[in-house]
Amino acid sequence: MITESFVKRQPKRHGAAKRLKRPVAAVPLLLGLWVSLASCVTRLPALPDTVPQNHPLAVGHVQTVLLGPTSRWNLPELRFFEVTQAETGRRVRITVDRADGWFLVPLEAGSYALDRIIFNEGAFQEASQLGLHFDVLANGVTYVGTWRFGLESPHIQRHLVWSRIMEPDQVVREELRAWPTLHDQPLLSSPSLPATGETRLYELPPYPRVWFFRRQQTT
Repeated sequence: MITESFVKRQPKRHGAAKRLKRPVAAVPLLLGLWVSLASCVTRLPALPDTVPQNHPLAVGHVQTVLLGPTSRWNLPELRFFEVTQAETGRRVRITVDRADGWFLVPLEAGSYALDRIIFNEGAFQEASQLGLHFDVLANGVTYVGTWRFGLESPHIQRHLVWSRIMEPDQVVREELRAWPTLHDQPLLSSPSLPATGETRLYELPPYPRVWFFRRQQTT
């Protein structure tokens, strides 16, 4: 038998159901905001087929290593990194998809910050925010250094250690030989600052669903 007290409580339950619908209605708005932010990023390959004439260029070298043992099947690779120009706020994503490689990208002259970096370890992805700054000069090709990224072994509190070195000009020139139009361009240097650092590394969802990729099996 339905009691009178139960009937009186029913409107309150309906009101609670309406309140639960509000976060669901906000999901499309959040997705739209995420898509709009992602669309503001200019995507560039690490090594283009051709380079624009009379445009500032930045060249650099990235190296990714694992600093300890791991039970994961794949060693880390740098998927991409994003830089932001201080003067305009323009963001550029450079796709690398390797553990060791060079990049040559057209960037407007100005000051830049290496803000976001994403690594792959097979089906796993890790992200980090860096405070590394460099300048791209107006004339010629600017060498921003060789960036070395060291990932700690996979565990809950994981860190990324980075350092910057400047390789000899002849090493950089050898890498630029693939673009004949750059033979006569001046090679400039812009050291990245700070030269060393350490920051947190965060695992990105979704986590792999296969049992041998589960987080508790690999950390």
